[in-house]
Amino acid sequence: MKVGYARVSTGEQHLEQQIEALKAAGCEEIFQEKVSGVKSKRPQLEALKRHIRRGDKVYVWKLDRLGRSIIELTTIVTEWRKKGIDFYSVSDNTQFDDTAGGKLFFHMMAAFAEFERNLISERTKAGLQRAKKQGRVGGRPKGLSKKSKQKAVVTAGLYLNSNMSITEISEHLEIARSTIYRYLDHMEVDYEKRSKKREKKPQKQTN
Repeated sequence: MKVGYARVSTGEQHLEQQIEALKAAGCEEIFQEKVSGVKSKRPQLEALKRHIRRGDKVYVWKLDRLGRSIIELTTIVTEWRKKGIDFYSVSDNTQFDDTAGGKLFFHMMAAFAEFERNLISERTKAGLQRAKKQGRVGGRPKGLSKKSKQKAVVTAGLYLNSNMSITEISEHLEIARSTIYRYLDHMEVDYEKRSKKREKKPQKQTN
């Protein structure tokens, strides 16, 4: 069975183009994520995960509709491939299945994900070293699960090595602001100084 997944982005609040492409690809059912927010869970994606079975094929319009980072994308696709579920991106002309090309794409994406993890880790360590020299104390995340530790490292990396606000990081990672602060606390990052920077507040949508 071919199943589609469509999700709006901050700059695109309509799904018509995605749905049209997914129907053209032969999708019998399409799960539509119509709200782009800061919550870590996407209800329609979770519903899709519960719905699909071995042998099914999941389609998206573009890769970034499924995951906002290559690490997130690789995690989801790896889970599906282990369950015998194929994954396709229509616009990117990319497939992750049992064909030679599909296996090649998957290994390439996994390699890029590992590179991204290492890069974030190196930048985070460099940022913590700079923090120590400035009189701040850095440390490793403690009391977190393995998955949460990885998220904490990514969060601290974005915070220390970009100009993104807490709100922007929250939206980018789809993690609640309170969790972002908890991860930064576990990394012992001094966010008090940066918190003085005015946070960008999400603009209310008008009809």
